[in-house]
Amino acid sequence: MSQLKEFMNILTGEFDNKDQFEQMQKANIEFPLARHVNTICNDKISHLPADFNGFFMVEESYYTTNGRTQASPHLFLFTEEENGIQLTSYEVPAGIDKKTFTYESLQEINYEDLKPSEKFTPAIYTENNGVWEGGSESMFTPVLKFTLFERFSKDVLEVSEKMEVNGKRTFGYDEAILYKRIK
Repeated sequence: MSQLKEFMNILTGEFDNKDQFEQMQKANIEFPLARHVNTICNDKISHLPADFNGFFMVEESYYTTNGRTQASPHLFLFTEEENGIQLTSYEVPAGIDKKTFTYESLQEINYEDLKPSEKFTPAIYTENNGVWEGGSESMFTPVLKFTLFERFSKDVLEVSEKMEVNGKRTFGYDEAILYKRIK
């Protein structure tokens, strides 16, 4: 489990892309100011199995474009597998408002009530010289494809997400968002 702990130490905390955003602004390129708050939340999950060897994490993502901020929270489970670290996306538990879902607002939830996302294909991350990278492609509907590619190191979280409808991009940017640790 030491690799998983190393991975989680890199991934948890508060991050933003302020430096990248300012460079894009100077170049007159439309790009979001983005922030991630990644918090392990096993302490808020009751009835975890005694032999449970994973970490649930609340990822709070905030994207500001044209003066408007949009929140995009997620619940992920990270486990150490034979071929690397696996990210499994979970549904936000019933009764929780996805628009206001944060680690702070999360009340105790029962492990038995948690459900993996049926739409998201789990991502696998492998390590090479202190840099973890991986991702997945998911078909959310027969015409809606979500592509995720990420590269994590102690210095930066590089996140590339793209949504396509019938092969045409509807969300995502030409460049990956580069998050640097702020806390």
